Amino acid sequence: MSVPSPEPRFTLFGESRSASRPEPGLYVVATPIGNLADITLRALQIIAGADRLACEDTRVTGKLLSRFGIERRMSAYHEHSSSEDGERLIAEVQAGGSLALVSDAGTPLVSDPGYKLVRQAIEADVPIYAIPGPSALIAALAISGLPSDAFFFAGFLPNKEKARAERLQTLQRIPGTLLFYEAPHRISESLAAMAEALGERQAAVCRELTKLHETVYRGSLSSLARDFGEMAEIRGEIVVCVAPPEADAVPDEADADRILTGLLAEMKPAKAAQEAARLTGLPRRELYQRALDMKGDR
Repeated sequence: MSVPSPEPRFTLFGESRSASRPEPGLYVVATPIGNLADITLRALQIIAGADRLACEDTRVTGKLLSRFGIERRMSAYHEHSSSEDGERLIAEVQAGGSLALVSDAGTPLVSDPGYKLVRQAIEADVPIYAIPGPSALIAALAISGLPSDAFFFAGFLPNKEKARAERLQTLQRIPGTLLFYEAPHRISESLAAMAEALGERQAAVCRELTKLHETVYRGSLSSLARDFGEMAEIRGEIVVCVAPPEADAVPDEADADRILTGLLAEMKPAKAAQEAARLTGLPRRELYQRALDMKGDR
């Protein structure tokens, strides 16, 4: 005999409120990146009413649920989860359930493993709904003081020096502000690598956004690398924003070849051409032909 799920409720401003059960589907729910007061009312309603929560870390999500008096079934879904784990979750939705996908902080799928689950939901023809909210990269861009009309999120740079330098080379000519996530123990060397590959661009290092010790450091890449190198201890989540290249630094064929060379070391020609087209704005078909020529696969 199955145990009935508790009535959907959540607590807000000391008042217990009811939450209706959402329609069957997968709900991609953004949660706070630090300050729990940033949770949206709709996010609380979905989290409280969903039949199950898919969480990056159930312990982290458990603290959020406790803060708002929510009791719901949780299942761990992280980078080590198998395809079968995702299939089981999607099967519950196909059977008429509602599933809320949350990450430890911010919007799921941004440097987060939820992409695989969303793809499985699409393939299963399951309805998918976005419940928008906090995002560290957008928050950082908004206060960086750098151009925000065009930007490119590059995630975390590779750990190894050579791979990091090659990755930065592929990002040199992107006509927009670059956004990176970075770990505290690597921030100084990453900023130095950015200065070497990208030149003396202005940048902003945003640390602990929305938290008690939120700090934004602004300056050139080399000066920021020097400043962080002199700090005794660095803690917290970090977003790095780097200004776009000068207006006359537009991608050309030489840039395309350099980018393709780096991408072909890790990707097949079709995928490399697609990524190079996104980075440079050049036609994918032309880039694919150049990739084939470079690989000798005509």
